[in-house]
Amino acid sequence: MSTVLEAVDEKVAEAETQGRSLWQDARRRLFANRAASVAFWVLLFIVALAILGPMISSHNFDDIHYDAMYESPGFQSGYLFGTDPLGRDLFTRTMMGARISLLLGVLATLVSLLIGISWGATAGYLGGRVDNLMMRFVDIMYSLPFMFLVIILMVLFGRNIFLIFVALGAVEWLTMARIVRGQTMALKHREFVEAAVATGVPALTIIRRHVVPNLLGPVVVYVTLTIPQVILVESFLSFLGLGVQEPLTSWGVLIKEGADEMETASWLLIFPALFLGMTLFCFNFIGDGLRDALDPRDR
Repeated sequence: MSTVLEAVDEKVAEAETQGRSLWQDARRRLFANRAASVAFWVLLFIVALAILGPMISSHNFDDIHYDAMYESPGFQSGYLFGTDPLGRDLFTRTMMGARISLLLGVLATLVSLLIGISWGATAGYLGGRVDNLMMRFVDIMYSLPFMFLVIILMVLFGRNIFLIFVALGAVEWLTMARIVRGQTMALKHREFVEAAVATGVPALTIIRRHVVPNLLGPVVVYVTLTIPQVILVESFLSFLGLGVQEPLTSWGVLIKEGADEMETASWLLIFPALFLGMTLFCFNFIGDGLRDALDPRDR
């Protein structure tokens, strides 16, 4: 019996000494964070509703029912979230708005990542005059009013939904470029980068193979903070009438319509605002959890 227990203890000790990779350890610590874990599952539920909600609903998001205008929320009426002034089902429109808002947030963030990582890694690694020139351009862009610049891009290139995420991503990359530049300047003096330089590896290859993969930690954290920021900006633009246009809808469009009808039908404002607020909270909690999970000082 003692021999069996000793063998089990040896196996446990061997498993503990094998260690975990950075991402395995970060995943374990992320889900050990109760707030981040709950936020992850709530966000997953919202995404599932956004994908499946319009498909399982018995009403299309743009169907007009003049005989069902201002229906109160409830199961008896057949409209779970009620209807708007044109008799359109608010549940389907809220889920369709979730699709558009989340899609814009993700795509605009991808655009900002592509530009910000390329710009910041190149400036930080090359340094010298190239770094000064590239970062002075970033400073000039920072000096321009953010919202004013987005509105100008929207007016110049139109309010097509595909151009909206390009316009948002084109101004969201500035902070990412600064973060990546700072991390790159610290990484380029590490031993593995100096070894690659000594063996004659080209600069662009070093940036692509050695620098960028080691930036994934802060980049992942920043992504979880950029997506809600883009969603909030898009909602604000839609609230001003500069964002998503009919027949499509987004949370910003629905909140604007709900604010206009708040005294008559409060549910038109409550449900879109509730989903928007929950999504923003979830992304922020997940971002905080990832920041703590990927911090090497807390390992």
